[in-house]
Amino acid sequence: MISSAEYRERITALRPNVYIDGELVPRTDPRIEPGVNVIALTYDLAQEPQYDGVFTATSHLSGDKINRFCHIHRSADDLLKKQEMTRLYCRQTGGCIQRCMGTDALNALSVITYEADQLHGTEYYPRFLAYLEHFQKQDLCANCAQTDVKGDRKKRPHQQADPDLYLRVVERRADGIVVRGCKAHNTIAPYADEIIVVPTRFLTEEEADWAVAFAVPADTKGVRLVCRPTAFRPRQKLDAPIAHYGDVESFTIFDDVFVPWERVFLCGEREFGGPLALLFALYHRHSYTGCKPAGTDVLMGMAALAAEYNGIAGADHVQHKLAEMIGVAELVYAAGIAAAVRGQPMRSGTFIPDVVFANVGRRHAGEHIYREFEIVADIAGGLAATLPLEGDYLSDENGALIRKYLMRNPAISAEDQYRCFRLISDAICSSMGGVAQIAGLHGGGSPVMESITLLKAYDVELRKQAAKHLAGIVS
Repeated sequence: MISSAEYRERITALRPNVYIDGELVPRTDPRIEPGVNVIALTYDLAQEPQYDGVFTATSHLSGDKINRFCHIHRSADDLLKKQEMTRLYCRQTGGCIQRCMGTDALNALSVITYEADQLHGTEYYPRFLAYLEHFQKQDLCANCAQTDVKGDRKKRPHQQADPDLYLRVVERRADGIVVRGCKAHNTIAPYADEIIVVPTRFLTEEEADWAVAFAVPADTKGVRLVCRPTAFRPRQKLDAPIAHYGDVESFTIFDDVFVPWERVFLCGEREFGGPLALLFALYHRHSYTGCKPAGTDVLMGMAALAAEYNGIAGADHVQHKLAEMIGVAELVYAAGIAAAVRGQPMRSGTFIPDVVFANVGRRHAGEHIYREFEIVADIAGGLAATLPLEGDYLSDENGALIRKYLMRNPAISAEDQYRCFRLISDAICSSMGGVAQIAGLHGGGSPVMESITLLKAYDVELRKQAAKHLAGIVS
């Protein structure tokens, strides 16, 4: 395992291919730094003894201790540890830990490459294992680029006016393939070592060129990362941990990118495009049963702290709203536990979570995300939107008066009260708060996608038979 300093050094050395607001920028750009800080934490805390066995795992390939973000799940306990790790990390950052994308992609590939080889006699699985060994040894961080830009949503990939609106293979060579297209909504891409690409949907016989999965270094020639950074507002003197974290989303453009065969894990086997897409989504939705409860934990803490500072902690409506948030957090987490316990091993030895429980948990989280932000806003009041800026709070001219009129609970200092509402303002009344809400709804799949998956996976006919039995219907 490497240190955060080694991770930062490695990221800094990548070829510049990150664009922000029309400008080509190095990975040392301060707008990227908040996201780098999030990933650095996954290297720092994995070194601490109290997290051993949760943030770390034993590689099934080498037997070495590795960062759990590089691990392939081999049991229900592995899934449970990943879920626990994710919730602990996300409490530290106040939001998405981001590195789970690579983990979820690796696990999906470890299943599908094996199955493709069994059906077609290909060599994807040995390639994948060689790549995985490299990934674990170097303690790499990866983005998973799955979501295509999709163009006309009523048309399939091969029906689009522009076939590049779904990423595809445009050339096959003796030494590799050339791909073209764009993947959207890619959190972490500008500060990841690797970009792992998987399909986004089921594919027809005409769509073999779109059935492609591979991994490339994030600075590969032809890869362009057109990015939107999001971070909490900077602080002048009243520093706080939350102010150092953020993320960067990328339109990841593949402009005739060459991929050597040793890094290609699917190429033309269209019947595995959909299963790979679904399996990545399944793992990622299970990851959400760790991160989304952590997000609720943080929002709940803000609501409870605001209630205490406002002097209304014991009010019935406050208690009921906190209980509502507890219900969301723990039901989502419980669904993740059930998904792990009810999971099963695949033929490659990789353990997958239960489809129904993982999707139920993710769907429940997505349906309640805006309600959770509403509760915080309701309990905290309008101050989150109108709080004086830090320069005014600290100014000689108005600072004393602002501190005087901010006071609520006389047992709590004006500074602590200011810090509390500044945190809430950053979390729910900022660009970062807006991104967090949309990510909470759509990240890992919108609730409608979980509903579709549930309806396909759930045995509704069994329930109909129960109803017929109780009604005395024998037909």
